[in-house]
Amino acid sequence: MEFYFLGTGAGIPATKRNVSGLALRFLKRNGPQWLFDCGEATQHQILQTPISLTKIEKIFISHLHGDHIFGLPGLIGSRSFQGATTELIVYGPKGIEEFVTQSLKISQTYLKYPINFIEVTEEKTLFHENGIKVEAFPLDHVMPSFAYKLTEDDKQGELLVNKLQEFDIQPGPIYQKIKNQEAITLADGTNLDVRQFVGPSKKGRTVIVAGDTRPKTELIDFSKHADLLIHEATFRSELEEQANKFGHSTIKNAASIADRANVKQLILTHISSRYVDEDEALLQEAKQFFKETLIAHDQMYFKLK
Repeated sequence: MEFYFLGTGAGIPATKRNVSGLALRFLKRNGPQWLFDCGEATQHQILQTPISLTKIEKIFISHLHGDHIFGLPGLIGSRSFQGATTELIVYGPKGIEEFVTQSLKISQTYLKYPINFIEVTEEKTLFHENGIKVEAFPLDHVMPSFAYKLTEDDKQGELLVNKLQEFDIQPGPIYQKIKNQEAITLADGTNLDVRQFVGPSKKGRTVIVAGDTRPKTELIDFSKHADLLIHEATFRSELEEQANKFGHSTIKNAASIADRANVKQLILTHISSRYVDEDEALLQEAKQFFKETLIAHDQMYFKLK
């Protein structure tokens, strides 16, 4: 999984941070690309990345504040202008379909591809396909806001080729049958215990992308042992009262969630424009509460191994 942070600021665009946008590219799944939130000028930010509008298959909107959706109609239109004909699915809270369809209607923007809207209203599994499950989880903001969890299926263990060769089992279709755990009978009548020739399965990775929220205790269990948690941290820790008033989290709030959930990596985003050129100070503050933390910046690239 490759993550491209297109916009990492809060509320309004700033000189160093655009508003919210995050792209995900799956390198080993025939190249599909997903988008999380789409603030103003997200498509401009994409121009500086390997992300292609025509390959974006799904868009996940956390909530309907303008800094998370005002770039969506333009991006959807440009996807059509660039020749896309494949379906686009947009997931988001109630109202996202009306916002997009009315914007396209009033601007007389006609799409060459079908677009489907899936309303998100509660905690639920949105889909489980092509080896990955996506779940939605309600957060605590001033309007309905959601986190999305991506969980990969466990990966099949590797074929132990050296051990097969020890038994004089030569390469061929039989290797795939053994990996698929099919019953195998050798030419001499021996029933092969295929389990001894396949290594242990590898646990699939888990990623949570959380939208705007006050700290929510229930998010700890939802994020338990995740490989990556992407969480907003609009304010520094001393402004907890202000953060709570506007439905946001502080650095300490987000880092404490990550620590209690025992995630492997935390990336903080949605940073207030008041903190210009303070990334290093923000990082040192976060590391007091959770060491495996990064502060996102526009055009930051992160590869989850």
